[in-house]
Amino acid sequence: MNVAVIADDEVNQLELISHHLAKNGFKTLTATNGEDAFELILDNKPDIVILDWMMPKSSGISVCRKIRSTPEIKDLPIIILSARGEDIDASHGLSSGADDYIIKPFSPIELIARINSLIRRSNLKSKLSFQEFYDIFIDHNKRIVRAGNVILKVGKIEYNILSLLMTRPEHVFSRDQIIEKVWNNESYIDDRTVDVHVSRLRKTLKSNYNGICKISTIHGFGYSIRKD
Repeated sequence: MNVAVIADDEVNQLELISHHLAKNGFKTLTATNGEDAFELILDNKPDIVILDWMMPKSSGISVCRKIRSTPEIKDLPIIILSARGEDIDASHGLSSGADDYIIKPFSPIELIARINSLIRRSNLKSKLSFQEFYDIFIDHNKRIVRAGNVILKVGKIEYNILSLLMTRPEHVFSRDQIIEKVWNNESYIDDRTVDVHVSRLRKTLKSNYNGICKISTIHGFGYSIRKD
């Protein structure tokens, strides 16, 4: 179930939005001022944030900026609601970090459609930013490889090889495919170079990791990441 935080000091508007989201399968958390809204967002890390522009204690724009400057929630999708319909206001809202800007009054159907669109985009971005296979995890935003409870120190080439293998776990990548994806078919790269870097990756895993995943050699074909 997707979770939405909705903040608006107009109680009727708050209840209307919450009602329509609940009808569409959302769990809703509500606030009537910016400070309470930010606390809800920080504590719950929702799937979507809907902020009215004008609120007591902290405006929707201020909350939006605060979200974008807080690492653990900075990527949450945000919609700003406002009765201000001028282009300059919309531009200001979007430049403050909002993903969308909706002018009041609005159709609940349109709001739900735009919320679902933002969540789909956010989920796609998340999939592109993170890779996981059993207990091996890659965070591409931070360029971190975690194996079990250990953060591995791997070189750039080894990182890219592991990332490629994890795009299709259990699939066998030929050396030619690895050269194409990791080195962009550089003419000076040969099979031996691939073997050397895979060997380094294996050595790093063996020295720091006792989990269930391994880099397998499929003789005559190539390499694969698999469950041991």
